[in-house]
Amino acid sequence: MIYWFLKHLVIGPLLKTIYRPWVEGAENLPSTGPVIIVGNHLSVIDSFFMPLMVDRRISFLAKSDYFTGKGIKGWFTKTFMLAVGQIPIDRSGGKASEASLNTGLAVLERGEVLALYPEGTRSPDARLYRGRTGVARLVLESGAVVVPAVMIDTEKCMPIGAKFPRIRRIGTVIGEPMDFSRFAGMSADRFVLRSVTDEIMVEIQRLGGQEYVDVYASSVRNAKPAVTAAAPG
Repeated sequence: MIYWFLKHLVIGPLLKTIYRPWVEGAENLPSTGPVIIVGNHLSVIDSFFMPLMVDRRISFLAKSDYFTGKGIKGWFTKTFMLAVGQIPIDRSGGKASEASLNTGLAVLERGEVLALYPEGTRSPDARLYRGRTGVARLVLESGAVVVPAVMIDTEKCMPIGAKFPRIRRIGTVIGEPMDFSRFAGMSADRFVLRSVTDEIMVEIQRLGGQEYVDVYASSVRNAKPAVTAAAPG
C-alpha cells in the first residue's frame, strides 16, 4: 500500500514532472510471473527511476546499513527504503551471500520482479564493469525470466558523492528477455556461471552503449579515495 501510494501519488508524479524520464521497450517486461531485471548501475537513483517506468512492482537488494540507522533520520531512511521496494541484505560475503541468494529466491518464488546489478556496485566512471557470477546462480536456480535493462544519464543527474540530484532527463531502455534454459541444473558449475554472467553483460553493453572494462568495479573504487555516498551502491 505504501509502495503504491508513493509511486502513484507522491514521489512518482513529482519525479516525472521534474525529470521527464523516458522509456523504451517497456513491453518487453512480462506482465506476470517471476522476472529478474539485470542492469547497469550508474547512480543511486537508478533504483528510484527504474520502478517509475514499468507497471509492476520491483524489489531491489540493498545494503543492510540503510535499515539500521538511529534516531529520526534512521527511521525515515528505513521506512522510505522499505516503501520503495528495497530489501535489506548483508553484503559481507560467506554465509551472508547465501542468505542474500535465498532472499532473492523468495521474491521470485512469490512470482514478483527482482532487479539486480551484476556489477555489484555503482560504476565509478560511467563505464560498464565485469559482472559477478552471483547473478547467474540466482538466474539458474530460480528459472525466472531474465530481462536486461539499462539506465541512461543517471550518473550525470546524480554522480557518486552528490547530495542532491541535478535536473536533467533520464532514460530507461528495456531489452528483450534472455533465454538460459540450456543451462538448467548447472548452477554449481563455475564455468557456466561465468558464461551466463558474461552473456548478460554483453547484452547490457549492447543496450546502453557503455565502454566495457573487464575488471570488477569494486577494485577500481577501492583504489580511489573514499567517497561518502548517501544511498545504497
